[in-house]
Amino acid sequence: MHDTTKEQEKIPSPETAANNNLNGLQDAPVEPEVETEDRTADVRLTALEAELAEQKDRLLRALAETENVRRRAQREREDASRYAVTEFARDLLSASDNLRRALESLPEAEVKDERTRSLLEGVAATERELLNVFERHGIRRIDPRGEPFDHNFHQAIFEAERADQPSGTVVEVLQPGYVLRDRLLRPAMVGVAKGGPKPDASS
Repeated sequence: MHDTTKEQEKIPSPETAANNNLNGLQDAPVEPEVETEDRTADVRLTALEAELAEQKDRLLRALAETENVRRRAQREREDASRYAVTEFARDLLSASDNLRRALESLPEAEVKDERTRSLLEGVAATERELLNVFERHGIRRIDPRGEPFDHNFHQAIFEAERADQPSGTVVEVLQPGYVLRDRLLRPAMVGVAKGGPKPDASS
């Protein structure tokens, strides 16, 4: 009888057992799940920001390349429009040269009859009209007699001793040159003075 009472005292009641279990759960260490999730989110956010920056950089590069292509295409279209008559103009230069040779072959002072005079006047009018057409299309004749030699527009065929002309001055034009706007069609073929005084540096 006495032993049975002692055994009953050792067995806890249901309420006591429940409290002991609750206290055990409270005393157990808590896993840092929330902190781990925060770190994972930060890593993902950093990766997304890096990917976004990379995509933005690629987009900006693509836009810049597209703009460069557009400008290049526009420039090529403008050049094609401005210089479309280049080859045609070059072919007409020989016609202009022939008209000039015809006029120079018979100086006006040597003309004896009206018929020849009228013919020369017609040739001169044709040359003027051709040059006017050239001008309207941006083609300009280069006749640099008396000007300093410029290798960008002139081609020296010979040098001549000219004490009365500064060295490097164009003293004779064998064939006029032509430019189409700012592009050289044909250089002027010239003779250049040498042996004279040096040109003034200020000029």
